[in-house]
Amino acid sequence: MGRFNGATVLITGATGGLGSAAAKAFAAEGAQLVLSDLNEAALADFAATLDAERAILGGNIADEKLSEDLVKLAVEEFGRLDIAVNNAGIVHSFVRLPQVTSEEAHRVVEVDLLGVFYALKHQIPQMERQFRESGKGGVIVNIASVAGLSGAPKLSVYAAAKHGVVGLTRSAAVEYASKGIRINAVCPAHTRTAMVDGFVRFTGAPEAEALAELTRGVPMKRVAEVDEITTGILFLADPANSFMTGHALALDGGIGAI
Repeated sequence: MGRFNGATVLITGATGGLGSAAAKAFAAEGAQLVLSDLNEAALADFAATLDAERAILGGNIADEKLSEDLVKLAVEEFGRLDIAVNNAGIVHSFVRLPQVTSEEAHRVVEVDLLGVFYALKHQIPQMERQFRESGKGGVIVNIASVAGLSGAPKLSVYAAAKHGVVGLTRSAAVEYASKGIRINAVCPAHTRTAMVDGFVRFTGAPEAEALAELTRGVPMKRVAEVDEITTGILFLADPANSFMTGHALALDGGIGAI
């Protein structure tokens, strides 16, 4: 029997590198899944590959109604919401602050920060209700970034949004620590996902050269692999990890030790 046998797990950004890996990992541990992504066709195709009970709903996480509807879907399909992984996010062009367009800045804040706010706003009341009724609340894992813990040159607005995610995580965790809800954040450094692939394309340099530049400040001198971050997500969600809340877990190859 898996760690998450019978648990209902909601994952946003479910077709991306981290989202899809997390969905597979939770499914392998016995969870039932509620999945969302902006790309509805890709979402349906991905969900069909999973060996798990599942429900899907496409949409834009910057639209508050999606977060409300996802919680309703979890309850309608599976009776409760046990774990939420708020993973959906975007990044802006890798440029100095004045070169970030205002349109890009608004979009990053809407998706990366307000999207998490909307998710928490609707996930928390359901989990609190469950705690009152059954004594079992829930767990929320927000995907932030190492850029949410320090400065991130050429990713200024992204860093600001991810700092906001860490702030939301810590604040909400304190508010609901006595109400059966644990809320933590994962803060990865650069990970081998579409975002890193996009950076490589943006530089126009050979991949090895671009990755060397990207990881110049990383003591391990490499990007993270997706499975390494997924391990952290499941660690925070694990019911055995019952005394950790309000934590920003840095998976950063040693950056924070400098």
